[in-house]
Amino acid sequence: MADTALLPPLLGRAPAFLELLERVSRAAALDRPILVIGERGTGKELIAARLHFLSPRWDRTLVKLNCAALPESVLESELFGHEAGAFTGATRRRAGRFELADRGTLFLDEIANASLSVQEKILRAVEYGEFERVGGNATINVDVRLVAATNIDLPAAADAGDFRHDLLDRLSFDVLTVPPLRARRDDIMLLADHFAHGMAIELGWDEFPGFTPAVRDRLCDHDWPGNVRELKNTVERTVYRAEAGRAIESVEFDPFASPFRPVVAAAAATPPSPSPATAPSAPFDLRAELAAHEIMLLRRALDANRQNQRATARWLGLTYNQLRHSLRKHGLLDHAASRADSTVADASTRSAR
Repeated sequence: MADTALLPPLLGRAPAFLELLERVSRAAALDRPILVIGERGTGKELIAARLHFLSPRWDRTLVKLNCAALPESVLESELFGHEAGAFTGATRRRAGRFELADRGTLFLDEIANASLSVQEKILRAVEYGEFERVGGNATINVDVRLVAATNIDLPAAADAGDFRHDLLDRLSFDVLTVPPLRARRDDIMLLADHFAHGMAIELGWDEFPGFTPAVRDRLCDHDWPGNVRELKNTVERTVYRAEAGRAIESVEFDPFASPFRPVVAAAAATPPSPSPATAPSAPFDLRAELAAHEIMLLRRALDANRQNQRATARWLGLTYNQLRHSLRKHGLLDHAASRADSTVADASTRSAR
C-alpha cells in the first residue's frame, strides 16, 4: 500500500482540478503508459509523481528525464545506456534511464522533442520491454511503466510527421490533461496565500500580513499564461519586495518592467506591417473582408505576444476588455486559449514543475 506521505503536494479545490485528481487516482492503479498533457507551468511533473506513488510500484524507483534538455545522441545514451567504447569518451559501460527504472516508473518530460529514431527505440522498450544499449548487441529486458508529458498537440505533431503515430497509440492508453490556472479561478488565491506564507517563513517574518483586496482582485483577474509557476514566481517576488508587517498593496506581473528596459527589446516587439490589400473585385462583401482582416491581425498579435492577452491588448492599443470582446466576436477565445503555450514549446526546457 502506498505511503501517502510520499505524495507530492497538490493544492486545489476547483472542479476541473478535483476531477483531474480523481482520474489520476484511478489511472495510477493500472500498469499502463499514461500521457500527461498541459501548458507550461501547470504541474505535469507533480501529476506524474502522483501516478507513481499511488501505483503498485510506489516503493520502487521513479526516474525522470527531460527529453528537451539533451541533443539526440546524448538523449539516446541517457535513455538506453551505452557500452564502453560506443563513442568518444565512453570509457565504461553505463546503464540508461530505462534500466534504472526497472520495476519502477520512468517519467519522460517533453517527449515530443525526442527524434523519430529515438521514438522508435522508446516504442520497442514500451511495447516489448527490451532494447540494446548504444554500441551493444545484447538485448536488455526491463519492466518499466512509462509516464510521458508534453505541452504540444501530439496528434497534430503526428499528422505533421514529427511524432510517430504508433508510439502515440501506445502511450495514449489514457491522456490526462492538466487544466490551466485560468480554468481554476477558485484556486488562485488558495495557491497565492500558500506561496506567500512560504516566502514569509523563508524571509524570517513572524507572520504574513496578507494581500489588500485590490491586489487580490488583480491576482484573480490575471490570465496567468505561465500558470502555477508564474503565480508562484509573482507572489514570492511580490512578498520579498514588500515591507515586513504590512499588507501587500501592489503586485508587478512582469519582472522585466522597467523604465530602463533596453530599447532593442522594445523595438523587437514592433508588430509586423500587414501586406497591402489588392483591389476588390465585384461582388465584394466588405464586412466579411474586414472581419477576415481583423481575425488575421488578432492572430498575428497573439502569436507575437506568445498568446498573452494582456500584452496583446497593450500592443494593439486596446484595453483588455476590448481585446476579449474582439476575440469573442470572432470566436477566437477558445483558439487563443488552446494555443497559449504552443508558440513557446521550444523554450520550455524545464526547471521545477
